[in-house]
Parts: sequence; C-alpha cells; structure tokens
Amino acid sequence: MRITPKLRLLLLVVSLGMATWVQAAEVIVRVAPPPPVSTAIIGVAPGPRYVWTPGYHRWNGHRYVWVAGRWIIPPRRGVVWVPPHWAPRPGGYVFVPGHWR
Repeated sequence: MRITPKLRLLLLVVSLGMATWVQAAEVIVRVAPPPPVSTAIIGVAPGPRYVWTPGYHRWNGHRYVWVAGRWIIPPRRGVVWVPPHWAPRPGGYVFVPGHWR
C-alpha cells in the first residue's frame, strides 16, 4: 500500500490531536491527599532572585509520595508562584501542577 502525501498529512494531524487529548486527560485519584509533610522554608535563598516553592504530594499510581520544596528563579519579574495542589472532582481528586501567574 502506497501512502500518499494527503494520507501522510492526515495521519500526522490525527496523531498530534491524540497526543493533545491524552495530555489533557485528568487522572482522578480516589484517595484523598494527606496533609503536607512540611510547610517550612528550608535554608536561606541561594540568591536575591530565588523564590521558595513548597513541597507537595505526588501520586505515583499506587500511593502519595512527598516531593520536597525547592528554591527556583522566576521566569520574569512580577510573577507569583501558585503552588501545586489537589482539586476535588466527582469521584476523587485531580492534581493541578504549580505554575507562574
């Protein structure tokens, strides 16, 4: 079977659409996340532009695992770190990644 340029383009578009759809799918965890292990800021900022990002619980497919906080440099001035969190949904919880706002 010969793959024509039109068919090749169609396959590319479909595969890109599927990749986007898979990334957008929410994973619902039925077990409520535990409280934070620690909300303390660890140490002193390594430099004047660094911001502390607190730790959070990550779901590894079987249980929650604590990810420690860390110091990071914001991508630009004037942004604020919105920490990752678990949002309630029907049937469980979904992870909302941390992001700059």
